[in-house]
Amino acid sequence: MTGHRIYSTSFASIYPHYIAKAERKGRTKAEVDAIIFWLTGHDPKTLAEILDAKTTMEEFFTQAPALNPSRSLIKGVVCGIRVEEIEEPIMREIRYLDKLIDELAKGKSMDRILRQ
Repeated sequence: MTGHRIYSTSFASIYPHYIAKAERKGRTKAEVDAIIFWLTGHDPKTLAEILDAKTTMEEFFTQAPALNPSRSLIKGVVCGIRVEEIEEPIMREIRYLDKLIDELAKGKSMDRILRQ
């Protein structure tokens, strides 16, 4: 493990916050899941297993079935940091997901969020 405490935090503890953020802005859990599936290659079955197993954020991304090559098109600022400039790979993946959830909450269409 590289050291940042977010790496050892379980994905299951953060996932409800992603859903709550989206739902507060009139978006859905299904849209959050679609973003996660697009970004990581996970599917409903593997997501359920991850949530049950209390998989860490680091494991969630290092064990992702197929990180989407289009994720490099994700640009912008999350927590005051440009995601495209983050050098540490796991932190960059975490911030990519944060950025996509932010875009969802801001009302962007799914086509734009998923870089289609």
